Amino acid sequence: MACVQTQSVGIVEGCGKFDRLAPAGLTCLIPGYQSIVGRVSLRVRQLDVPCETKTKDNVFVTIVISVQYEAMMEKAYEAFYKLSSPEVQIQSYVYDTVRSTVPRNTLEEAYAAKDTIAQAVKEALNHQMSEYGYTILQTLVTDMTPELRVKNSFNEINASRRMREALQEKAEGDKILQVKAAEADAESKYLSGVGVARQRAAIIDGLRDSISDFSSQIAGTTPKDVMDLLLLTQYFDMLKDVGQHGAGKTLFLSHSPDSVTELQDKLHSGIMKNMTAGPPAAAGGGMFR
Repeated sequence: MACVQTQSVGIVEGCGKFDRLAPAGLTCLIPGYQSIVGRVSLRVRQLDVPCETKTKDNVFVTIVISVQYEAMMEKAYEAFYKLSSPEVQIQSYVYDTVRSTVPRNTLEEAYAAKDTIAQAVKEALNHQMSEYGYTILQTLVTDMTPELRVKNSFNEINASRRMREALQEKAEGDKILQVKAAEADAESKYLSGVGVARQRAAIIDGLRDSISDFSSQIAGTTPKDVMDLLLLTQYFDMLKDVGQHGAGKTLFLSHSPDSVTELQDKLHSGIMKNMTAGPPAAAGGGMFR
């Protein structure tokens, strides 16, 4: 009598020759003739296979392939007798498939083609391992690590690319601000011009009404007389406003060509007169300080 655990198959031999498969549970054996020489586990197992290879752009990378596999009940004989170590066999096929698939792609393409690599490994293993009584349930690319220097270089390239994109976005933002500021300035100047035009139109209308009223009330006055009176009145109002501000530093000079020439001559003669007269003497032989 012998017991076989759940999710296992016992290999029964009689006198050194395969006799039958023993299912899980209690199995009757002929004493001295039959014996259970081994057991095949039907549980799902996982094997992590690290594989170093080179990409199309000559970058060495380490890829870890996780293979999930199990033995088939109907092929327990092949699983026990044909392979002494299924793990070693799986590793060999993984190495062969990865090293023939990855070199077709660059490093960036290999990262993007992880599913393609895993599918290629699964198809190759299923085709080969089914002959030995094993089925491949799933293959996963769980890690892909280039050399440290290459990894740091890619990080620097990515950081530079992101910095360039950030600067471009900042420049676009500054451009938008400048455009909006220019549009606002143009709109402000336009509205200011409209306001000035309306102000001048109102002044002209007021002057016209004032001239009409003044001419109708006082006989013999002309529009020129009225304008002279208005200008004189504004001139005195301006002088009054300037005089009320003690800190005012405004100097009014005539700016016609004749007036400028006359002013220049007067300044020149005054300066020359002061230079030739010399400093005035004070009483008692002293000098003004």
